[in-house]
Amino acid sequence: MAKVTRDDVARLAGTSTAVVSYVINNGPRPVAPATRERVLAAIKELGYRPDRVAQAMASRRTELIGLIVPDARQPFFGEMAHAVEQAAAERGKMVLVGNSDYVAEREVHYLRAFLGMRVSGLILVSHALNDNAAAEIEAWDARVVLLHERPEAIDDVAVVTDDIGGAQLATRHLLEHGYDYVACLGGIAETPVVGDPVSDHVEGWRRAMQEAGIPTEGRLFEAPYNRYDAYQVGLQLLAGPDRPPAIFCSTDDQAIGVLRAARELRIDVPGELAVAGFDDVKEAALTDPPLTTIASDRSAMARAAVDLVLDDGLRVAGSRRERLKVFPSRLVVRRSCGCV
Repeated sequence: MAKVTRDDVARLAGTSTAVVSYVINNGPRPVAPATRERVLAAIKELGYRPDRVAQAMASRRTELIGLIVPDARQPFFGEMAHAVEQAAAERGKMVLVGNSDYVAEREVHYLRAFLGMRVSGLILVSHALNDNAAAEIEAWDARVVLLHERPEAIDDVAVVTDDIGGAQLATRHLLEHGYDYVACLGGIAETPVVGDPVSDHVEGWRRAMQEAGIPTEGRLFEAPYNRYDAYQVGLQLLAGPDRPPAIFCSTDDQAIGVLRAARELRIDVPGELAVAGFDDVKEAALTDPPLTTIASDRSAMARAAVDLVLDDGLRVAGSRRERLKVFPSRLVVRRSCGCV
């Protein structure tokens, strides 16, 4: 049986192939309701299926968005990837996901692969672009939105949380409990100084401590972002002679590791140690005790990122304010800080 073509649909509907295309693609020109109904009826009768690959080759675009995250095994990135997938579905797009594992070469690998597939655009979650990645994007003239990463360049398009303000909220809240000081679990030596969310969390902690007239020297500790390494750091820190009365962790995953270390050392939280995190991952409400943390509207952030990566006019002509979307942070109080 011969393959049904767009010409066949147009012939049966008594119209042109251009009008059939307008109906299938919902534009760019309007189609009279009666004509639209004839075309849809012809499509159904003939069992026509549009060749999306051919359409993509012709338009140089597919119905795909590329999403690169550092590590989808970490709760925050997994939840953000899901939010982007949901937002893309609302716009009729599908999402390809790649995990860079914080390795620049893997990031470039996924960039090339996704751009070679003619994705509609790229969303990079929590990435400080290396020179090779930036060159790849420029060479392909790719649409890119940074999500959860404060941009360095004024013409970058980004969707971020108020990371500094959120960290200040969490640290101030811990200090309001009367603790002498709050220690901070930051990132690692390789964490970028500018733009990285964890660097901004550390900056927010510093500002809150300085506002209270409390020194920060010797109270910032390096730890990878995940719970497993943070657990090891927590064991050393909490078993030492200078155990802090309270700890602000730059991510919830770190805080979960610290809570596990405290439990193993039989340190009561919040009786002997207060802990707060950042991200409000779903698991934060189920830790023992439930984790005080900082939340942002991930669904709204994901929708904003998808809108920015798909909307040409805003990306090209939008003002700086339109190209940089900053979402507020919100303190979520639970028992790990000593409240409730």
